[in-house]
Amino acid sequence: MSLNHPLAAILRKLEKNMRTLQYAFMALAALFMASPAFAQAAGGSSTANSWVPIGAGIGMAIASGLCGLGQGRATASATEALARNPGARAGILTMLMLGLAFMESLALFTLLIVFAKVK
Repeated sequence: MSLNHPLAAILRKLEKNMRTLQYAFMALAALFMASPAFAQAAGGSSTANSWVPIGAGIGMAIASGLCGLGQGRATASATEALARNPGARAGILTMLMLGLAFMESLALFTLLIVFAKVK
């Protein structure tokens, strides 16, 4: 059976159309959900302030998780580089420490924003 079957081209085209429709429906869902979430209450009290701690917690979780993943990948790459070329130890460790400091600053800046916004 040939890989250049006529149905394969039709299925690829349908798959592309379905992906486009999926993105459109996700965008519409986000638009419809954002409107009531940020609408002001009738009594004049803002309900948006109740979402700040939840958003800060989610933001801190994402920042910490990605920071940990980045640090793990950087350390693994530096270890592999040292195993391949032990003579470049000083340069590799310098760049590793600089990269780890930048990655850790992401989590620290996020923590600073959490403390500044959540009361």
